[in-house]
Amino acid sequence: MNHPKPSDAVKAVAIATADDLRETIRRKSKLKGRQADDSSLQEVRMLIGNAPHRRDLLIEYLHKLNDEYRALHDRHLTALAKEMNIPMSEVYEVATFYHHFEVVRGNDPVADITVRVCDSVSCELAGAKHLLEKLPALLGNPKVKVIPAPCVGRCEQAPIAVVHQHPVLFATLDKITAAVKNDMVTQPMARDDAQFDPAALAEKSVSPKGTDQLLSPNYVGFEAYKAKGGYVLAKEVAEGKHSTESVIKAMENSGLRGLGGAGFPAGRKWRIVKDYPAPRLMAVNIDEGEPGTFKDRTYLERDPHRFLEGLLVAAQVVGIDACYIYLRDEYHGCRELLEAELEKLKANPPCKLPLIELRRGAGAYICGEESAMIESIEGKRGEPRMRPPYIAQIGLFGRPTLEHNMETLYWVRDIVQRGPDWFSAFGLNGRKGLRSFSVSGRVNYPGVKLAPAGITIQQLIDDYCGGMQEGHTFYGYLPGGASGGILPASMNDIPLDFDTLQPYGCFIGSAAVVVFSDKDRARDVALNVMRFFEHESCGQCTPCRVGTGKAAQLMEAKSWDHATLEDLATVMVDASICGLGQAAPNPIRCTNKYFPQEVA
Repeated sequence: MNHPKPSDAVKAVAIATADDLRETIRRKSKLKGRQADDSSLQEVRMLIGNAPHRRDLLIEYLHKLNDEYRALHDRHLTALAKEMNIPMSEVYEVATFYHHFEVVRGNDPVADITVRVCDSVSCELAGAKHLLEKLPALLGNPKVKVIPAPCVGRCEQAPIAVVHQHPVLFATLDKITAAVKNDMVTQPMARDDAQFDPAALAEKSVSPKGTDQLLSPNYVGFEAYKAKGGYVLAKEVAEGKHSTESVIKAMENSGLRGLGGAGFPAGRKWRIVKDYPAPRLMAVNIDEGEPGTFKDRTYLERDPHRFLEGLLVAAQVVGIDACYIYLRDEYHGCRELLEAELEKLKANPPCKLPLIELRRGAGAYICGEESAMIESIEGKRGEPRMRPPYIAQIGLFGRPTLEHNMETLYWVRDIVQRGPDWFSAFGLNGRKGLRSFSVSGRVNYPGVKLAPAGITIQQLIDDYCGGMQEGHTFYGYLPGGASGGILPASMNDIPLDFDTLQPYGCFIGSAAVVVFSDKDRARDVALNVMRFFEHESCGQCTPCRVGTGKAAQLMEAKSWDHATLEDLATVMVDASICGLGQAAPNPIRCTNKYFPQEVA
């Protein structure tokens, strides 16, 4: 093919002058989108300090802004993104993921006080709906906002309302109104000179009986804990008086399993993580968001150093460089207590301490799942990770990670010092060990019951809870919180422990037991639970995000569409990424199987 030759007559023509090019560069280099103003930047710096800022502390910075201004103003989010040198979209997607952050635009009004009324199962049984219906008109103040909230971890004190950060126990309209009127918005700090020995409470009730309970019970502080032999074990392990192998064997021989719900043997987990290359990290789960669960809070607000000593022993045995404690945001009193006691521990350590950081959740049940918690600690949306790899291999910040529930570490000192046989000697019906049952609902004395593994629900009600409330007959129970299924009172002789409930379509999880009576309906309990799952789904996978909402809608019908509900259940179980979607169908299937007369 012939091509024309270039002509000498064609002259080069400038398409733009030098000034034009400079103007084009100037326009392209100018930042797009909303820009941070100087006033907002200064307000952000006043709270979080000057740059540079760690990316993993994004949620902590959002909390500082949210606490100060009772909301997250978009101008502050813009300033925070600039200050941290991260995209605004990244800040916004994290801020809008968590329920306790409210993002407001421009000059939109912000409530002075937010009153959260728990509407989960135990509180609904105790009258939460009545509070939610009457409170807005009764308070009559546009600057006071009343909203329903998922479980806040005080089911034994139901119904519960939280006025900003001040829980109102056994809430009534008068109590809540008085708290708002008197500006009671923070939880009072307790005294630190109490005595508390959990081992002495074996086969007894840990929680006090009745409604006359302290919001902030006195606890065992640093000096009081040391005076009773506290941190001796941690010091001896550091000095080599207890070999690493002997401590791991004690944990294995005790039979202690993860008490957050998964039930993985604790000693075996230590051995697995120890074999991975350093640096190794630890993540402690005190998110405790399962409706019906409050055992971790009960122990933590009475004896925090027993948990911290267990953490130190585990860190030394496994070879942990840094520990991150993830505490749910609803536990404001526990957070203040832990912050104070950690400072005392760091000022006078019994041994060389690993880095210990306390991280604050922001209202997301999904962060109780270990990989979602790790994402949150890293300052991101709390979305579960795909497995493998497992977090023991590649976990927090990409390092091998030992993840534990707080109560699992709480028993380390007693197991090593008293011997593994002390712990394993407890048990009923062929089971071994102790279990901290969080019992709530229609019983006379709800609370944490430190009972033998394998106890039955009937024994729990009769021997530990003072029987059913007057006028109520035992009708059914949730053996493992919202996700653990629902069983009828006729099945009152099943040993409650790991691996005993699966044949019935249930599991014990974190041992959150909710008891309901003949005045209640299992279908209402199941619907409450499904609405909770719909609210708390992280939205990452479609089967869970869409399935929980569709199921809740279908469960409102007088007669259930069994075929469609079962189809939804199958898809959620088979295709959901994590345990939330996989366990969400349990209340559907249990109600269909054990309470068919209610949904026919």
